[in-house]
Amino acid sequence: MHYPIKAPGAESADIVEVFSPYDGRRVGSVEAIDESGADQALKNMHELFRGRKNWLPAHERIAILERAIALIQTRTEQFITTAIAEGGKPYQDTQVELSRALDSIRSCIDCMRTERGTEIPMQLNPASMHRLAFTHREPIGPVVAISAFNHPINLIVHQIGPAIAAGCPVVVKPARETPLSAFALVDILREAGLPEYWCQPVVANDMKVAEQLATDPRVAFLSFIGSARVGWMLRSKLAPGTRCALEHGGMAPVIMTEDADLERVLPLLAKGGFYHAGQVCVSVQRIYAHESIARKAAEELAALADKMTVGDPAKPDTDCGPLIRHSDVDRIEAWVNEAVAENAELITGGQRLSDSLYQPTVLLNASPNSKVSRQEIFGPVVCVYEYNSLDAAIEQANALPYAFQASVITQNIDTALYAYKHLAASTVMINDHTAFRVDWMPFAGLRESGHGTGGIPYTFRDMQIEKMAIFHSPAL
Repeated sequence: MHYPIKAPGAESADIVEVFSPYDGRRVGSVEAIDESGADQALKNMHELFRGRKNWLPAHERIAILERAIALIQTRTEQFITTAIAEGGKPYQDTQVELSRALDSIRSCIDCMRTERGTEIPMQLNPASMHRLAFTHREPIGPVVAISAFNHPINLIVHQIGPAIAAGCPVVVKPARETPLSAFALVDILREAGLPEYWCQPVVANDMKVAEQLATDPRVAFLSFIGSARVGWMLRSKLAPGTRCALEHGGMAPVIMTEDADLERVLPLLAKGGFYHAGQVCVSVQRIYAHESIARKAAEELAALADKMTVGDPAKPDTDCGPLIRHSDVDRIEAWVNEAVAENAELITGGQRLSDSLYQPTVLLNASPNSKVSRQEIFGPVVCVYEYNSLDAAIEQANALPYAFQASVITQNIDTALYAYKHLAASTVMINDHTAFRVDWMPFAGLRESGHGTGGIPYTFRDMQIEKMAIFHSPAL
């Protein structure tokens, strides 16, 4: 599978080969752009948007998205196979991702049908007499979307779907490790009738080109999903007037009180911690369990981890697949070894299974100074910590410069509400894992975890402006 460059007029600068993170086999390639290719892509969408007569009417955008849904549904296995091959997420989870992506496109259509401007009250004082005012939504302008590897179908839909629905031309740069799904999605959109300049997929041959795309003054909105280091750097260099949304990682905390129903909740936490080998920005990473249940919780979580099938992501029964890069296996192995050397108790795991696979791992009472306690693991490792007072657990959960989704496990409504009030998080789950998400809900990283709010309706609004009209007439 080879995708040529899709920025019309741009020359190819390089070929990016795509390899399976599981077994290293070549699965495809795309042509990358250099600085001149980036400038051409930006020029294409800038000139398209500047000519307002070229804007696609809403009914055409709806029809294109509806046809895209139908086309994807005829090629589900092809999309699933491609996403597994390049990203390594297990088959059963990739099926769910594709289903979510289809629902995300439907949500984009729903936004077009239901979101609207408002009337602004007039005639409330003498100065506003004889006036009628209302707002109408217009596209904000050209969008650049930079995405991550871990959900190569649905993340792209979350960025380009709202852009198309809002009427914004978009340049999308998927992760170098997983570009094939994004290019396939854009091919579907074009087959569904979207003119090619309205959505241009590109792969940059270095970080300098990605920075050029994001910080160009012709860009009205940057949608970024990726590391905090890169996201905050790009935000600091945005052109005046460019708006943005950043989605970074977190270190999702869970607080388990002494009355927690372990039998019911531990399978959820195991899924939330080891899903996609922990390579999710809201994976369960830190569990603060009351001292009366901490060891039992860690051991039963370990038993669930031991039952997981780790291996080939293409097999339907695989629970935990590969890390995206071999260097990530090296890093996780080093972090776990460091934590054990610093007196963490290894309950299960702690072993690499191959160059790409790491055993689901549970640690008990890692040092608060260990890397596993201070930094996002982005791997199949869950740390359990004992606490003796709820306030102490909340203080530990809030101690890091990240705030995304958190969870409290309790049978007491007052405890749940107290934790909800005091946890530093954009979302607090009650008796659920931290990685739960539906695509129409707000999804926001706070502190160093991000800026702005994701979720289809929220991104759709971000990619529009409210333009006001005021009529002045003596007839009013």
